[in-house]
Amino acid sequence: MAQLKAISPFSSASFALQGPCAEKMLRHEKMGWMPKFGSRTRCDVAKFPNAPVIRAVLSSDTETEVSETKKGRGLRGKLDKVVLAYSGGLDTSVIVPWLRENYGCDVVCFTADVGQGIRELEGLEQKAKASGASQGKYLLGTSMARPVIAKAMVDVAKEVGADAVSHGCTGKGNDQVRFELTFFALNPKLNVVAPWREWDITGREDAIEYAKKHNVPVPVTKKSIYSRDRNLWHLSHEGDILEDPANEPKRDMYMMSVDPEDAPNEPEYVEIGIESGLPVSVNGNKLSPASLLAELNEIGGKHGIGRIDMVENRLVGMKSRGVYETPGGTILFTAARELESLTLDRETIQVKDSLALKYAELVYAGRWFDPLRESMDAFMQKITETTTGSVTLKLYKGSVTVTSRKSPYSLYRQDISSFESGQIYDQADAAGFIRLYGLPVRVRAMLEQGI
Repeated sequence: MAQLKAISPFSSASFALQGPCAEKMLRHEKMGWMPKFGSRTRCDVAKFPNAPVIRAVLSSDTETEVSETKKGRGLRGKLDKVVLAYSGGLDTSVIVPWLRENYGCDVVCFTADVGQGIRELEGLEQKAKASGASQGKYLLGTSMARPVIAKAMVDVAKEVGADAVSHGCTGKGNDQVRFELTFFALNPKLNVVAPWREWDITGREDAIEYAKKHNVPVPVTKKSIYSRDRNLWHLSHEGDILEDPANEPKRDMYMMSVDPEDAPNEPEYVEIGIESGLPVSVNGNKLSPASLLAELNEIGGKHGIGRIDMVENRLVGMKSRGVYETPGGTILFTAARELESLTLDRETIQVKDSLALKYAELVYAGRWFDPLRESMDAFMQKITETTTGSVTLKLYKGSVTVTSRKSPYSLYRQDISSFESGQIYDQADAAGFIRLYGLPVRVRAMLEQGI
């Protein structure tokens, strides 16, 4: 979710994993958007009676096993218990012992499943324990990764009695803002510990050395690799050779989509069904929002759809280069826009598009729980009430082309738009309209020419 370009089109349309639909997911766990991942996990909503925002999938050990942290003041102060957004990567693995050493606290590792897949989650509990963390793993599914993860962290902090939260975001990135604005909005009393803004670790090699010193297992070497963030909505790639915008991404970097050159030589047609702005079906098959997006990710990825290579402007003032894969989202964006071209009038589309940019800025800046964003959702939901119908798209070697648009609320009238004669629209009426519409232009020309 880290690119404005990718968010901007979708923020205007109230469909899956964005806008009102994402908000419904945050508020109603009963929608069943949560992907299930094997028999080793179970659903336990009762653990969070006051937090209906998600369906929490907990490990079989429902009680938190507190590690034997030495009680007392750390090198930088004293905190009782910290909930850490834990990914299992180098940064967060190092943060666990660093928090214990510097704040004398217990660390509860929070791992979120935002659709990145079960393989990336396996083994994290054991690794967190090896790093010295208290036991606690909560898996959840959503695409609005940062604000939803932060929202759940606040709930977990309340559940386990933590007085602080922490994340592994660097001081150069946007995610630190997204996490912390959510913390501020939902529980301003929580302390926020951001190690990257405090510690003496300056880079990857320092982090690896720190990990070795504290016997923290890390599955990396000092050789630079890509920094990736994956969820149900997209996969982002940063770092390594991408830090030079003159370098072309390597073919083997991509993970969600094939190279368009290697995509099938035959196009594939896909029909997207939409009701009141929300996608509900693929090729006639009704699907939940999460299942629908997963299906389109698979279909779009097969045809090399949704690759974006861009230089963006971060909130902290610098430019950064990232490559994004959003196959399913690209298909949904195209379908929604094409259907709106039938169901919305010109002025409504113009206003919606202008608000879409502001909406995107709010989400990009981590202001998901801002009243303005919620108010804009209500507007978008209202104007897309009649955006119902279907759109058929042709996918071919990285391109998405519309082939059919249908809606019972279409404002398109063939009897009016036809070049043949019609009773509703008299072509002679255009003369009067043009004279009135062009009057300012004509008056200015008369003035300049002394007429």
